[in-house]
Amino acid sequence: MPLAISILDQSIAAAGRPQGQAIRDTIALAQHCERLGYARFWVSEHHNHPTIVGAAPEILIAAIAATTSRIRVGSAGVMLPHYSAYKVAEQFRVLDAIAPGRIDLGLGRAPGSDGRTAFALHPLANERPDQFPSDVRDLQLWLAGEPLPEGHPFRTVHAYPQGDTVPEMWILGSSDFGARVAAHFGLPYSFAWFFTDGQGGQQALDLYRAGYQPSPRHPEPKAGICVWALAADTEEEAQHYFTSRAKWRLFRDRGIYGPLEAPEEAAAYPFGDAEKARIAEMRRNAFVGTGPVVAQRIRDLARRLDLQELAIVTWAHEEQVRHRSYELLARELLPQL
Repeated sequence: MPLAISILDQSIAAAGRPQGQAIRDTIALAQHCERLGYARFWVSEHHNHPTIVGAAPEILIAAIAATTSRIRVGSAGVMLPHYSAYKVAEQFRVLDAIAPGRIDLGLGRAPGSDGRTAFALHPLANERPDQFPSDVRDLQLWLAGEPLPEGHPFRTVHAYPQGDTVPEMWILGSSDFGARVAAHFGLPYSFAWFFTDGQGGQQALDLYRAGYQPSPRHPEPKAGICVWALAADTEEEAQHYFTSRAKWRLFRDRGIYGPLEAPEEAAAYPFGDAEKARIAEMRRNAFVGTGPVVAQRIRDLARRLDLQELAIVTWAHEEQVRHRSYELLARELLPQL
């Protein structure tokens, strides 16, 4: 089967623009990517983060689902330890009623924030991650309208509205743990390749496939990853636009976060020799360049990892740069075009 290509968007705050614009840009980008033919459009969850301002994926999904008609829409992901599994089930049953058969529920175990913020979200922040497997089980049953295990204290509680379709659950992760949970429950799994620069990705995918227990909806494992990529009409343009991301990562490694700067502003910073060397390394390793070059690197990686799905996340200070990048990659990667 052809490789399914999707989008992850993180609602990045851009220097010089109000943060609310990042949310509106996400909705507009989803509509653009639907027209281009991408399979899924996922949004992330982060908290207390001055760069990644998408804090409520369930709300963004509703807005996107209501203004699109074909593309699948979902979370990448809902950080389940912050919430009641039952409440998440209700939210995604409502989302499925808005866009029947088009909703994905990607789940993560990481806090998506710092420790203090995790406690602000849930007073039992330290204990909740240990309940992740049982919460996944309960959530899966509530979404499908199936009874919880015998003796469960909430066995008679149901998540409404029920319907003929059920959101597709994914487990997301950047370590072995999520891979094992996905394999145990027979769920699709996506590794955050962009988050670790691929470190641990092959091992996690191997563990997932080796331990996979077939489920009625997914008799075979469904493996995916998410990569960071940026395409432009020329190599020079692509590298120019990438400067914003490169400087942001350099400062992130020092614990400094802020809105994404324009590439001209980022390039004007007086980098030292060590910083220049680090940026040069980033440029060598990043999926950045013309559409054909970046697409070929994506295809090569997908073949090497034997993937069924791949999502792309792109940061750029100007929205038209991101729109153009997804257009160029769609030409190369989406067979219907």
